[in-house]
Amino acid sequence: MKKKKIIAAVIIILAAVISNIFLAFNIHDRISMYISIFLCLLIDALGIYCLRNIETIFRVPLDIYRSRDMFWDLAKNDFQAKFVGSIFGVFWAFVNPIITLLLYWFVFQVGLRSGNVGDYPFILFLMSGLIPWFYVQEALNGGASSLMEYSYLVKKMVFNVGILPVLKVVSALFVHVFFLAFLLLVACVYGIGIDLYTVQIFYYIFASAFLILGLSYFSAASTAFFKDMTQIINILLVIGTWLTPIMWNAEATLSPALLVAFKINPFFYIIDGFRDAILYKRWFWDKPVWTAYFWIVAIAIYIGGVKFFNRLKVHFSDVL
Repeated sequence: MKKKKIIAAVIIILAAVISNIFLAFNIHDRISMYISIFLCLLIDALGIYCLRNIETIFRVPLDIYRSRDMFWDLAKNDFQAKFVGSIFGVFWAFVNPIITLLLYWFVFQVGLRSGNVGDYPFILFLMSGLIPWFYVQEALNGGASSLMEYSYLVKKMVFNVGILPVLKVVSALFVHVFFLAFLLLVACVYGIGIDLYTVQIFYYIFASAFLILGLSYFSAASTAFFKDMTQIINILLVIGTWLTPIMWNAEATLSPALLVAFKINPFFYIIDGFRDAILYKRWFWDKPVWTAYFWIVAIAIYIGGVKFFNRLKVHFSDVL
């Protein structure tokens, strides 16, 4: 165990050092220098916090690794169980997102005649924002209700309840990967080919899953005691659909100051990142400030979520 902690500490220190160097090489003026210094201080503080919470950070991946066979069986069964008893089975997992996508395209492109997204087809702009958001919605809703749905497992003393939010985040990936492949196919049809920039999709999939996982630990533990939390999350997701630039072009619509305010939302980074990888052909390191900001927020949420979950889990079997 001591050896694992040393390796984990080395990884954290290297990540902090690389992040500081990454920001230092992207200073262009006095303002960017002040912002970079501030972010470097935050990264260093977060690094110290991570070192003090090494067990919290690596407990989840270690638990999944130890029970990896059972975990993958549960993930596959979780995906299939949603459609047990229906005639068309998993077909329904794809129908609702496709209908929603077509409705939004019709309303904004045909009905309202909007969609000023530059040189790119509006349908591609819409898909590259809406498909990642579908994953956010499904994974967050699933994570929030994971303990309630698997309450019979929570009450078993030998079962590690900490893998249940991860289970929902991974289960939602099955449909997400299919739609991303479909998005790339449509992009190829429109003449926007697959290249090295497209590889960043894997980075943004991991980034979105990591952020959602941290939020899921918070919401799952809260829902166990406060059942209305699932309804609150649904309302927040509806608000997020419009505050996150999924169906409109933020850079072409908002003033610079207002754009910064919208970018504070970490899901902005995710949606914009998928468009960078597929449409705009930009690397994630071309926006160092927002990349550093996203990971500071995501890691802080993850550590806080896991600690919150672990503090309350001794009471889960009593309230479910």
